[in-house]
Amino acid sequence: MPVLALLSAVFVVGIEQTLQWKYGVTGIIGLLMLTIGIKAKNPAVSSIGAVVLALLVTGPAL
Repeated sequence: MPVLALLSAVFVVGIEQTLQWKYGVTGIIGLLMLTIGIKAKNPAVSSIGAVVLALLVTGPAL
């Protein structure tokens, strides 16, 4: 069990660093809102976070 927790923590930190490097503070805010919305079971907050991340990813293509 501790190995799984360690691997998931490393994965989350890696994703967070990639978002911050590529998308800046807005990417971190989107990921934070998505995570908080999922943990709190609040679909509005998680949807806003998902939309922010989707707009960041597809922004240059629009």
